[in-house]
Amino acid sequence: MALRIMNTLGRRMQKFVPLKKKTVRMYTCGPTVWDYAHIGNFRTYVFQDILRRYLEYKGYKVIQVTNITDVDDKTIRQSKATGVSLREYTKKYEEAYFEDIAALNIEKAERYPRATEHINEMVALVKRLVRKGVAYEAEGSVYFDISKFKTYGKLSGMRLEQLKSGARIDSDEYGKDEARDFVLWKGWRPEDGEVFWETAVGKGRPGWHIECSAMSMKYLGATFDIHSGGEDLIFPHHENEIAQSEAATGKRFVRYWLHSGMLLVGGRKMAKSLGNFFTLRDLLSKGHDPLAVRYLLMSAHYRAPLNFTEEALGDATKAIEALRETLRRVKTFTATTKRDNVELRKLLSREQLEFERAMDDDLNMPRALAALHRITRAVNRAIDQCKISGEDAKATHRLVSRLDKVLGIFAEEMKPDFLPPEAELLIRERDEARAKRDWATADRLREQLSAMGIVVEDTPTGTVWKRRSR
Repeated sequence: MALRIMNTLGRRMQKFVPLKKKTVRMYTCGPTVWDYAHIGNFRTYVFQDILRRYLEYKGYKVIQVTNITDVDDKTIRQSKATGVSLREYTKKYEEAYFEDIAALNIEKAERYPRATEHINEMVALVKRLVRKGVAYEAEGSVYFDISKFKTYGKLSGMRLEQLKSGARIDSDEYGKDEARDFVLWKGWRPEDGEVFWETAVGKGRPGWHIECSAMSMKYLGATFDIHSGGEDLIFPHHENEIAQSEAATGKRFVRYWLHSGMLLVGGRKMAKSLGNFFTLRDLLSKGHDPLAVRYLLMSAHYRAPLNFTEEALGDATKAIEALRETLRRVKTFTATTKRDNVELRKLLSREQLEFERAMDDDLNMPRALAALHRITRAVNRAIDQCKISGEDAKATHRLVSRLDKVLGIFAEEMKPDFLPPEAELLIRERDEARAKRDWATADRLREQLSAMGIVVEDTPTGTVWKRRSR
């Protein structure tokens, strides 16, 4: 089966075929480290993680680059307001970002280039654009002339007729309907304070858009496979990346563009500017499980809007706890039969195939999660009916462990923890002794198991065990 994805460029479903047979080169827009990221940001980062994980599941080697924006209008403004250097200010929020992605079980990218460490690459790209006649200097800054790039708007649908003749903009972020010449290099202004670089294109600092082109092409090449981010980046950020990159190289910049939908609160986009946001730290301080947050953020299709509520997070917590409880039962249930459950094994194979079909259909997470829940319901039913063998339990654990390579929602439950053969034998002997009401033998066998660090509990559906905590 082939992975098919919705390419924002052209707005159509396409079969994914990387440039290099078994390697995927992917650039993912990362954080601007001016404050703690909110969970709307993390919805995008979780989607990017699912994309990466599923590519790995399908056997690809993924080379992922995620940028760290540590110089822009906001970082400069905030560092000045707090009276610390730009690096000292951004370091705090960069470290917080890595702590948060670890809590959400997001796999690390191969590279996290900082904008401030790639000024030379940005300057070289700006100079190249000036030489090609698609960029110009004005009042100490350098701007990209969008009228010189005839396919400007091909990602977002913005038409060149909407260009405000002669209009240009210095702001890193601007309106979604403003087609203007955008700044590549910002000439120094007093409000920038000590944040500037003396370069061949003047004293100043880079504009926001140029960093991603310079860093992605440095580490992934002039053309690479995937670029992803939130849908709010389609215009102007990603549109501008395409223009400046393709104008410089004459080559196609990115083959597949993927964008995640917004996280909403009360039907409105979650955003710091609206004051309707939650950070991951807010939720963890209230006792919420970070993997329940992850589950919620992945529960809708990545392109669809997702409305965040405390009730929805509560439902996600219940769902993930039910899944975890099933896996705990699988690992600690002592089989009362050696006969494999043929129907259960067929179901496992069928649902793995359905999971993969769902993921191949533009990463359809609701369908994929539904397959996982059908597996756990069937396994619980088999356990309740004492129709599961030790091999059935191990096969279930292996499959869920494989699926979790994509989902990333389990932790301790994924560690193989099946009983050693001698402990299984003692538990079976104890069950036989209890069936004969030979309580003395049953107690003696319990003590032997305890000496091995195994605690047994008798339940209506059979004996369950756990390792004694140290």
